[in-house]
Amino acid sequence: MAEKKTVLILAPAADTSGGRDIMDKLLKKGALLPNYTPGPLPDEGVEPGTAVSIAPSDVAKGVEAGTALMLVDMGSASAPEVDGALETILDAMDRRTTLALVAKNALLLHGSGIDTKAGTVDRPVTSKDVLPTLAAIGEFPLGRACTGAVIYQALKSPNAKLDEVRKLKEAVQRMEGALARDNREPWEKHDCA
Repeated sequence: MAEKKTVLILAPAADTSGGRDIMDKLLKKGALLPNYTPGPLPDEGVEPGTAVSIAPSDVAKGVEAGTALMLVDMGSASAPEVDGALETILDAMDRRTTLALVAKNALLLHGSGIDTKAGTVDRPVTSKDVLPTLAAIGEFPLGRACTGAVIYQALKSPNAKLDEVRKLKEAVQRMEGALARDNREPWEKHDCA
């Protein structure tokens, strides 16, 4: 099974307004949080060794390797440089990848697990909320000192984890029932039998 991957782009000079091809593409199937209060991401937000700093050109390798959290720090890059990096990153993403763009005045979420019809979410968010939200989608471990909240308004399903657990429980019940009947029909057609 393919692992979930997350790309977190820190680009304080990025402009999230529409009108440019790359931003229009991100905004069309993403969630924009304009009430974002910038600040440093907490160092203790994720467990040590979870986040990997990476260049935009190496995101494809990170996606292929199944890296859980890729951190792309654009520093003081200009808006055109950020747009070019976003193009490269979007080309490298697969269907199990989530992108978060932390700009100077907004947070933009795009990709796997994000509600494509969310549009603009008016909820106030801070930098502390970014990692818990990405961890809820990307399933990577958080540190004990993490204090932010998940931005449920931007997620495809706020109960995604509960739905996943329910499906797994139902599958276990079906498997136990088949084993009790000594009937392996559903599994005979697969390699896992």
